[in-house]
Amino acid sequence: MRNLTIIILFCLVTFSINANVSTLNDKVTLTGKVIDNETKQALEYATIVVKTLDNKIITGAITDSKGEFEIQVSRGVYNISIEFISFKTKNFNNIKVSGATDLGVISLEVDAETLNEVEVIAEKSTVEIRLDKKIYNVGKDMTVKGGTASDVLDNVPSVSVDVEGNVSLRGNENVRILVNGKPSGLVGLSGTDALRQLPADAIEKVEVITSPSARYEAEGTAGILNIVLRKGKAQGFNGSLTATAGIPDNFGGSVNLNYRTNKANYFTSTGYNYRNAPGNSKNNTTYFDDAGEILNYRNEKRTYDRENNRFNTRFGVEYFLTDKASITGTVLYRKSDGDDVSTNFSNLFNSNKDLIETFERIETEKENDETTEYSLNFTQNFKNDGHKLILDFQYGKSVENSNAYIKDFNPERNFTDEESKDMLIKADYVLPLGKDAQFEFGFKADLNDLNTDYLVESFNEETNEFYNNTNFSNTLNFEQDIYALYTQYGKKIDKFSYLLGIRMETTDRKINLLQTNEVFNKKFTEFFPTVNLGLEFNDSESLTLGYSRRLRRPRSWFLNPFESRTSETYIRTGNINLDPTYTNSFDLGFLKRWDKFTFNSSIYYQHAINNIEMAQVDEWRDKEGNVITNPDAQNPNHIKVIIRSPINLSSQDRYGFEFTTNYNPFKWWRLNNSFNFFKSVTDGEFNNISYDSDDVSWFTRMVSRVTLPGEIDWQTTGFYMGPSEGAQSKREGMLSVNLAFSKDIFKEKGTISLNVSDLFNTRKRKSTSYSPTTESIGEFQWRERQILLNFTYRFNQKKKRERPQNNYDGGGEEEMFKA
Repeated sequence: MRNLTIIILFCLVTFSINANVSTLNDKVTLTGKVIDNETKQALEYATIVVKTLDNKIITGAITDSKGEFEIQVSRGVYNISIEFISFKTKNFNNIKVSGATDLGVISLEVDAETLNEVEVIAEKSTVEIRLDKKIYNVGKDMTVKGGTASDVLDNVPSVSVDVEGNVSLRGNENVRILVNGKPSGLVGLSGTDALRQLPADAIEKVEVITSPSARYEAEGTAGILNIVLRKGKAQGFNGSLTATAGIPDNFGGSVNLNYRTNKANYFTSTGYNYRNAPGNSKNNTTYFDDAGEILNYRNEKRTYDRENNRFNTRFGVEYFLTDKASITGTVLYRKSDGDDVSTNFSNLFNSNKDLIETFERIETEKENDETTEYSLNFTQNFKNDGHKLILDFQYGKSVENSNAYIKDFNPERNFTDEESKDMLIKADYVLPLGKDAQFEFGFKADLNDLNTDYLVESFNEETNEFYNNTNFSNTLNFEQDIYALYTQYGKKIDKFSYLLGIRMETTDRKINLLQTNEVFNKKFTEFFPTVNLGLEFNDSESLTLGYSRRLRRPRSWFLNPFESRTSETYIRTGNINLDPTYTNSFDLGFLKRWDKFTFNSSIYYQHAINNIEMAQVDEWRDKEGNVITNPDAQNPNHIKVIIRSPINLSSQDRYGFEFTTNYNPFKWWRLNNSFNFFKSVTDGEFNNISYDSDDVSWFTRMVSRVTLPGEIDWQTTGFYMGPSEGAQSKREGMLSVNLAFSKDIFKEKGTISLNVSDLFNTRKRKSTSYSPTTESIGEFQWRERQILLNFTYRFNQKKKRERPQNNYDGGGEEEMFKA
């Protein structure tokens, strides 16, 4: 790793030495800003052309994300034109440039006659690279058509999604997921399942924020993923319709509509999906006595049949109170009904591998999820550009009800009723101080209340009735209120930018176990400083350095001490005494652009205390779950149970290196690649067992998009996750490949696409786990290979966006750090 660091630093220094900085004394600066005359929003990618008086082009530029431009020209007299697709061109003739010249704010008007006729030839790349984050544009990825938010995230650079749907950023699962810059009911009570319910068509882009400023909440030691939902901005009525069919059974449709007038903008996104997602797993476990001798073997095979009906709808109205103030109201409703059948076949062998007994355990589960969320946003822009006040209010309620029947040697029933109520109040005030400085402060109150009622009923053969098994049943009330204040100050000095901030968060956590009348309360206040520095050597080369202190609060399912019941030998349970994890993170980034190639890299380091890891213990139990002190290994009614639960280990150091590249060798071929190498060193001990580990892993993703004859687009995505090893487990490497083909029809109003997810059916987690008296070799595949056919029809809408937008409901970035 030391040699790798030296090589990377050498490359950075070499690039810096070669930076092209113009120092010609006869050049002067021509500046200005381009905005939409109607919305007053900055126009990014507007073109500025500088010509001689006989209209020969001398030079030009495009505007940045703030609509601003800066051009070096020789002293003289010029004709200057400002152009933007679907807008009327504005011309400045006979402009004398004898020194630094500012053209001021230039307003462009929409060209209504050409708005519906324009065809955009140049596409924005699938991945936009900014100094402090990467932005993934969902509309350009064919492999997620007809998919879900989980599929979208699994294609984002720096992000990986394992076979169970757990999302990781740079190999770290503690990533905060926001929607439109705020926590949302779209993530739900169970984030993994909720992401599989949100359709990919509802998502416009995903922002990967690895060095968040003080504006963002401190939750998420790995960083933040911000999912930005679609909200049309074009005038008039427009929209799109989508239909999907696939194998295994996958049928659905969605509609995205937008209607905009001079005073209001109405938008909605609604979708329905039926899906059958078969999966499978197996575990072969060897049991040892205290002397290390083999006691017996147990082999388990499990199949999953999952049927789910999902409905999502979101409706909103943005009303323009004045030309500088607007209020936006949004209503979200999500409903899901699932029928899952898990069949577990177990064979028990003695130490000589003679079959002793065969078991069959079938769990039939029905689950109903329902979420309703209301949000209100008020934005007031003041006279000076960038001076604004943003107020947000959000209230959501989620309900999950499930019941399961387990057919086994001893039948069992369990029922889960969960209800979550969340309220968010948030305010952000931004005050520009001159042209190149900015002050900001804000507050946030995030109030959460969760009730979980878990009932397990065992069967009494003597009475032929089910009874409440108090060994497993429990009721939990979880309240967590978070109050935050933050302030930050940023300034740009020539090519150097800095943003300094501090955030204070107070957490008030109350847990009440009603079954035992136990109460566990914790309240703590912490400060989280942030530092972001940027140095732009020129328009194509820059360096960033970020520092942030962050935390990981245990989620309710990590705290709830109930036990999972799908398997009687592998059990997961929570830990009521978990404390937060605190992390100090450092990130050094380097960006370089060439004509057809872009390279973005980062070196990062994180030091965590109170790190949360899964610990594994085992104990002997009978069929009803009672602990046995003197077990008989040859007795089929005596079962050795492996229990996994989260604990706070002492510390962990994570460091790594990543890069992303974008290369367009030809007009018909585009390549994107991302690579992430990371290492984690854990130092801790639990129950006199060392959890020290030194784990090295990596993953890479390659995306190739080719335009074939007949204007057929072909996209291939390959992903490989390298092997890893922890204190009590190790995991093999995993390869998966996705294919997609797309063709425009009906004069580009329609698009038909075919995609194959996990082409070789290799997306399986293969792992080995250890304890002092067990060794388990397992394999898990959540979803088998899937084939989807997708059709999209657009009306009053072009395939490619004519008017790129930079604003959305909440969650902005610091503009001075945009590249």
